[in-house]
Amino acid sequence: MRVNCVGAIIFDASDRLLLIKRGHPPGMGTWSVPGGRLESGETDAEGLRREVLEETGLRVEVGRLAGVVERPGPGGVTYVIRDYLARVAAGVPVAGDDAADVRWCAMDELVRLPLADGLLDALAGWDVLPTGPPVP
Repeated sequence: MRVNCVGAIIFDASDRLLLIKRGHPPGMGTWSVPGGRLESGETDAEGLRREVLEETGLRVEVGRLAGVVERPGPGGVTYVIRDYLARVAAGVPVAGDDAADVRWCAMDELVRLPLADGLLDALAGWDVLPTGPPVP
């Protein structure tokens, strides 16, 4: 079974990436961009706005599609994740829903965190990371 999901790639004015620490499986304890499963009848933009609000308390404007990844899930499920660039429209980040924590992360910090499998490679491959010193 394939499950449609969305994720939000959000940077602040200092080029820090917004990450949430997953509080539940799959990926519990790892850091990733906010997002999750689409609900029945939701568009990607609607689902993305809902997921970001639930997990971070932020209201966002959805931008362009950055890329798509497929990740295996429990019981043979395949998560089809469409990640979009997004911009904060309002709010202050506070962990909610299934997010155990939320933080803005500088590029040099990414390599020190337990990230979701393939996150850094996907972001680099889609050329969405800020320019500057290379991430070690």
